[in-house]
Amino acid sequence: MAQIAIKQIKSRINCPKKQKLTLDALGLRKLNHTVVHEDCPSIRGMVKAVHHLVEVTQI
Repeated sequence: MAQIAIKQIKSRINCPKKQKLTLDALGLRKLNHTVVHEDCPSIRGMVKAVHHLVEVTQI
């Protein structure tokens, strides 16, 4: 299965609580932190919710 790398590129400081929880669920704790996940619809949905805070690349 394909994998995607998700990198947090913007701060979570003034974001709604739901977006902060989504970043936590993705495993992103700090700015410029990168995590790798399987490319599945549930992960894509979480990325879509915080698309303005993260950068996604295919691996």
